[in-house]
Order: sequence, then C-alpha cells, then structure tokens
Amino acid sequence: MEISWYGHTCFQLSQRGLATIVTDPYDPAVVGYPPLNLKADVVTVSRAHPAHNTLTSVQGAPYVIQGPGEYEIGGVFITGVATNGHTKSHPEEPRNTLYVFSYEGVNVVHLGLINRVPSQSEVEALGPVHVALAPVGGGDGLNAARAAEVISLLDARIVIPMYFATPNTMLQLDPLSKFLKEMGLVEVENLTSLKVTPNSLSEQTRVIVLEHPL
Repeated sequence: MEISWYGHTCFQLSQRGLATIVTDPYDPAVVGYPPLNLKADVVTVSRAHPAHNTLTSVQGAPYVIQGPGEYEIGGVFITGVATNGHTKSHPEEPRNTLYVFSYEGVNVVHLGLINRVPSQSEVEALGPVHVALAPVGGGDGLNAARAAEVISLLDARIVIPMYFATPNTMLQLDPLSKFLKEMGLVEVENLTSLKVTPNSLSEQTRVIVLEHPL
C-alpha cells in the first residue's frame, strides 16, 4: 500500500484493488496548505473543524466516517477510537478520533490530534501498529516529548510525522527538528510517498518524513 501526505493531518492511503482513503481533508484558507485535488472511496475525520472535515475538498461521493466504530469498506478494515473530549473529566476538550486502517497485513494508525499519552490498555486495544501517522508539533496535538513517548508505546515500525511547522502552515507549531531530537535522530529518510508491504517492515523503528505538494 502507498501513503502520501498533503500537509497538516491529511494523508491519502491507497492500494490496487482496495479502497482509497483520505484522512482529514482541510480548508486551505484555514491551514495555509495548497487546495486539495484528491479522490477517495472513504474519508475519515478526526475532529469536527474545517482543518479536518472539509469534505468538499475531496472529489466523488466517498463514504464518510466521523467518529468511533468498526467498518469494512472496499477490503479495508477501519477502526475509530475516541481519545480527547469524550470523558466527563475533560468535557472542554475538542473531540478527537484516531483511526486504524488494516490493508492486507499492514496496520496504519492515524492519531489525529490526540493530545495525551494513551494508557497501556488503550494501546493494546489497537492491536499491532506497523505505521504511525503522528502529530509532533504541539499546539492542539502531541508535543515532541509526548509524541516520542506515544511512539515508544505503540512500538510502530515506521513513524511518519505530521502537524509540525512548515513554510506553508498558518499555525504556530514546533519544528520537526524538536521531535527528531527527542527520538535521538540527526538524519531521517525523506520521500515523496511511502510504499509499504508486510515484507518491507524492519525490526528497527524508522522515521520517514513525507514531502507535501507545494
């Protein structure tokens, strides 16, 4: 399967013969990234905000998932799990849903704007995580230190950072270098998109930075 990043928390996941998924389509006027020109069979929304739920940015008539639940669409298993704003102890928090996508042996988790470290039992409930799409720039999501802690808990084989400072974003976020320092990395792999198969997953955790279209 192939993963491409379009800035902010928006990704496209695709594999021949299976459903194409777009996560968190945004309003470019809100986030600063270029307008989207994407097609999808499924759109997932992590948060009820124009930076994450601008459905008009995706062509076609995709099936829209906007909260927790279990789904099987086009050969892809999708699980949505509520994180922020769903308990009485934090009623003021914006709600966030993270999603696990299972593509024929490769499990990808999109963390949305999770803002706290999940418990061990919550992590175990996700099942094995092969690829983690993780916010790392602070703001409404995880800061660098918490992101590194979550990555350790998930034990993901591949980490793709999102939601960090770039020349495009209009948000006040920390630079990617802060997260890389927390991970003890000086250099990372930079790709335009990532192709993943079960056989391509290594034992060592890799941090891969995807380039977004300008």
